[in-house]
Amino acid sequence: MGNRPRVAVLGSLNMDISVTVPRLPGPGATVLGSAARFTPGGKGANQAVAAARLGAGVRMAGCVGDDDFGRRLLASLRAEGVDAGAIRTVAGTPTGLALISVDHAGENLITVAPGANREVSEEQAAAAASQGDDVLVISAEIPVPAIRAALAGERGRARGTSRLLNLAPVPDAPDDAAAIVAAGADWLVVNETEAAAVLGRPVHGLAEAARAATALIAAGARHAVVTAGAHGAALAEPDGSPHTIGAAGAAAATRPGAQAGMPYPADIRVTTGLIWPVP
Repeated sequence: MGNRPRVAVLGSLNMDISVTVPRLPGPGATVLGSAARFTPGGKGANQAVAAARLGAGVRMAGCVGDDDFGRRLLASLRAEGVDAGAIRTVAGTPTGLALISVDHAGENLITVAPGANREVSEEQAAAAASQGDDVLVISAEIPVPAIRAALAGERGRARGTSRLLNLAPVPDAPDDAAAIVAAGADWLVVNETEAAAVLGRPVHGLAEAARAATALIAAGARHAVVTAGAHGAALAEPDGSPHTIGAAGAAAATRPGAQAGMPYPADIRVTTGLIWPVP
C-alpha cells in the first residue's frame, strides 16, 4: 500500500434494494414506485469505498453469505481497490439486505435484514484491530461483542492505530451502548438521534449537539463528534471543551447509490474548491 494511509474497516456489507416513491408509505399503506435498483451498500463497505476513492490503502473485515449478492459485493469492493481478504463468506446464511424507499425530496425509509453481518465474530474483530493500520473504522451494523473486541485490541493501540467508531445504529440495550462508549474510542461519531439514544435525553440543534459531545467525552470517548444535519456539527476534545461548526459540510450527490455516490478527489475539488489530498 506504499505511503498511503492504511485504513482497516470493520463493519457491514449489504445489498441495497432501492425504490424511488412519490411519498413514503405510512402504516398499512402501499405506494407504487420506480423499478428497483440493486446497488452495493452497508455502512462498513460504504466507508471502505469512500476511503479508497480518496487515496487510502483499505482492507475490510466483515461477512457475506455464500450467494450471488455476496459475490457481487466482494467483486464491487475489489473493483474499488479494497482488500477483501478478511471478509468471511458464511455458508447457509444470506447476505445482508437493505430495503430502501426514497421520496423525491430525498427523505428515506430503510429496513435492514442483517443476514451474514450477524456472524462477525470477536476473533475476526480482534484480528482486524491488530494489524497496525493507521486508522480502524468500526461501524455498528455488526454484533456488539465484535465491536467491543475491536475496541479492546491492545496490539492495535500499541502500534498507534486510531480507532474511529461510527455508532450507527446504537445498540438497543442501553447497557451495551454505554459499555461501547466507555471502551474509549479515539473518535466517536454519532448524529443527534444516536447521541440521544446513548445519553437518554433529547438532542436537537447545534447547541445541544455541543453539550452532547461533551457528555460523550465524559462517558469515555476520547474525541466525540455529533452531527446536527443542516445545522452543522459539534466536536468535543479530550478536555471536554466543545467546538461547533456552524455550517453543514459541502456535499453533492450526483450519482444514485451509497457507494456509487462516494466522491473522488476531483469531485471534492469541483464541489468545495479543496485540493485533495491536502498539500
